[in-house]
Amino acid sequence: MQVPLQISFRHMESSDEIEAIVRQKAALLDKFADHIMGCRVVVEPASQHHERGNLYEVHIDLTVPDEEIAATREPSQHTQDRDIHVALREAFDSARRQLEDYVRRRRGSKKTLEAAPHARVSQLSPDEGYGFIETPDGREIYFHRHSVLHQGFDHLQIGTEVTFVEEEGKMGPQASTVKLVGKHHHL
Repeated sequence: MQVPLQISFRHMESSDEIEAIVRQKAALLDKFADHIMGCRVVVEPASQHHERGNLYEVHIDLTVPDEEIAATREPSQHTQDRDIHVALREAFDSARRQLEDYVRRRRGSKKTLEAAPHARVSQLSPDEGYGFIETPDGREIYFHRHSVLHQGFDHLQIGTEVTFVEEEGKMGPQASTVKLVGKHHHL
């Protein structure tokens, strides 16, 4: 960061422990974008509730070239923010996601969702807990019972259409995140 990190505690005592956590999390943001010009973090109790205990708000303002990024974690949306550590984590996660989007926009790239490839079950060994799928280009890829989402292995049959994520296994390509495809999808 070009300007030192600013940490403020409103309506509460400052805490060396919380300040150390904020410094650590702010330093991690520098790994996502090296041109952060400034970062200001405000931690405050939202209000005191007799039934729910103290809730915390965390506000993060980042200054980057041509833009300001603001991430706020307010307990009205998330009642688990009684724990200040959860509120800090969630606020910094939000700031990181916004910073990643900013970096993509600066590079001119867009976040794209690629469709998972489709295949059909070509071999099945239910007693052994594995099978093979055949891709449209004719490749055979191994998959294990535990790679099939939603305990769907027992519903598979030869010819069942699935989507999958291909990974490199110990003995070659293997499929993970295997998901049965509804009748409205076709290869």
